Amino acid sequence: MSIELRTLRREHAASFCRLVVALAEFEKLTPPDEAAQARLVDDALSEKPRIEVWLAFVDGDVEPCGYMILMETYSSFLALPTLYLEDVFVTPERRNVGVGSALLKKVVSLAYERGCGRVEWTALDWNVNAQRVYEQRLGAKRLSEWFLYRMTREDMARYLQTDMVGTSISE
Repeated sequence: MSIELRTLRREHAASFCRLVVALAEFEKLTPPDEAAQARLVDDALSEKPRIEVWLAFVDGDVEPCGYMILMETYSSFLALPTLYLEDVFVTPERRNVGVGSALLKKVVSLAYERGCGRVEWTALDWNVNAQRVYEQRLGAKRLSEWFLYRMTREDMARYLQTDMVGTSISE
């Protein structure tokens, strides 16, 4: 079985969006609507991309069976970039044949080649299969001293509308 990894091109945009929807369904989350899917593609293929998308193809298939989304963050203490893995997903029929491993090896390879100080990602607490792969096969370490926090757009709007007594922000 041959696995080929390629960066997203316009001709695979619809296939990429179908994979993102499949991941949302797997994670029991609301999938991106059409407008969000269009933004995903634009953010990956614009002149100044916000995200880097890699697609996985098996045995010369014309449709990808997996994908990953990458982006850089920065560590001030290391003074080096961090390659952040936002999503990694493989369709159920192509799992356990090396596609996920190929994607994970690619992100590690890219980070190393680019001089990144680390690679980071998150895993859902119930996805023990993924956790096992990350810890046992990759040798990744689960952080216990850091907690992931998130604000949605609604949370941001609510926060920004509150009266921040005694707070001064200058630009």
